Amino acid sequence: MQIIKTFSVAFIIVAPFLVKAQSALIQQGSKEYLLLDRLEIKMQHDSIYNFSFIKPFNRKWWVDGLGRASNHQQLSLSKVDRYNISRSRLNNLEWSGDGSDQLLSRKALFKNFFKDPANFVGVRQKDFFLSLNPVLQLQAIRDDATDELLYQNTRGVVVRSLVAQKLAFMAYLTENQEKPPVFVKEQNLRMRSVPGAGLYRKFKETGFDYFDARGAIYFNAAKFVDLSFGYDKFFLGNGYRSLFFGDHGASHLFLNMNLRVWKLNYVSRVMELTAQYTRNRDRDTLYPKKYAVVHHLSINVPKWLTLGLFESVVFGRPNQFEFNYLNPVMFLRGAELSVGSPDNSFIGIDAKANLAKRMQVYSQIFLDEFYTHYIRERKGWWGNKWAFQAGMKYIDLLGVKNLDLQLETNWIRPFTYSHFDTIANYTHYNQAIAHPLQSNIKEYIGILRYQPAPKWYLQAKLIQWQSGVDTAGKNFGNNIFLDNNTRALPQNGYFFGTPVARNNRHANLWLAYEWKENLFVEGNINLRKTGNLPTNGFASLGIRWNIQRREYDY
Repeated sequence: MQIIKTFSVAFIIVAPFLVKAQSALIQQGSKEYLLLDRLEIKMQHDSIYNFSFIKPFNRKWWVDGLGRASNHQQLSLSKVDRYNISRSRLNNLEWSGDGSDQLLSRKALFKNFFKDPANFVGVRQKDFFLSLNPVLQLQAIRDDATDELLYQNTRGVVVRSLVAQKLAFMAYLTENQEKPPVFVKEQNLRMRSVPGAGLYRKFKETGFDYFDARGAIYFNAAKFVDLSFGYDKFFLGNGYRSLFFGDHGASHLFLNMNLRVWKLNYVSRVMELTAQYTRNRDRDTLYPKKYAVVHHLSINVPKWLTLGLFESVVFGRPNQFEFNYLNPVMFLRGAELSVGSPDNSFIGIDAKANLAKRMQVYSQIFLDEFYTHYIRERKGWWGNKWAFQAGMKYIDLLGVKNLDLQLETNWIRPFTYSHFDTIANYTHYNQAIAHPLQSNIKEYIGILRYQPAPKWYLQAKLIQWQSGVDTAGKNFGNNIFLDNNTRALPQNGYFFGTPVARNNRHANLWLAYEWKENLFVEGNINLRKTGNLPTNGFASLGIRWNIQRREYDY
């Protein structure tokens, strides 16, 4: 991986003299994604928005699409939609054009402070844009499983810049002290990591102290080729969950290439990950490394339908990188076979259709190992490792503007994502890369979102899942960190819910008011039922500024 870093740094130095225009990305959890879902469905045939399964999404693509939506004569936009489009332009001033000057505040403080409502510091000149904003999240949490007052305390800064429309960069840094709900604390201790952040230090006996640092640089290598290098998250899919690559885990070092031409979009991403580890509390230590490569090719033909092919491989080598996987062209499985097939490779297909400008249906099929012979036998052969997702989004439900419904189901067979080499399992920083519930599950998700007025947000979410529980210290395929050669039964007998099926439920109600741009006052109520245990309830109240919501739905 060191040679990748060296090449990347060298290219970053040379690239500004070669590129034409590039953009930073819209970070996950931003309110823009609620509008993106609606506009993609309403516009139906927009070949750029139809590639929105790649997140974080390109800011320039986003703003260009906002222009097409605003000028679309037959597009039915509500008052709230138009407000959201206006505020989204304000949050992307580097690409909003001269007409965005009317969005700027007349009373700026010291010229550049609060010059516009979206930025604490904003500099916007012909060849230079700079945005700097504080990050703040203060949440008080009450959990009926403890008498202790719990909380989330996050402070930090986010900055992004565009130089001469050639070179863009983003940096995000927060320092966090957290005392989460009891079930989250227990999982953090068991997994030895904080979801979304990774490494932590003990804080006041029952809390966690950790940094969340991300950053990347973006540039064009050619007219249709975007490159980025940095340390950040990645999400590949149209659903609430992703079976290919999710963003609930820790950030990672990456080199990303995106090719978009005609109706095609191709992503090639090389990553350095952290293999599973046991913390040494007595001294600092270097955590073991592993690597992954992801390729995804999608085509938007006809315009209402988007089809995709996915492949990835996870591997580890003592003190070396496997250069066969650097080839950006697909067919990683062939490369894996050429080196002796010791690594963990996957393939998948996905599809999305926008229908009647009101609905979207989507699906993912993830294949780890798949043999039709054993499927027909119906004996529960352990090696049939696959996952399936199906979902639907419906906007303006029952004719109510900005009332949107999403339904989704995810089925993941036992042992999917695991491997005989525990370094090569589909994990990073002791967290699952794809689905946070790992494997051997059937999950059902329902989300109802409503924005009754420009500054008000309401969401109700219900997640129900059945998981097969590994019992008596034996491996029945739920824990993807285990060597799949240590399975409890030799070959057959592995079905969904094997050996003991546990039913679980998580319900959440969220209400928020956007007091100032990107500054939310919000409250959450949660109910959680795990197997035969009593129902656990917890609630939170607080403020959030320029940061995504903390979710506890795993």
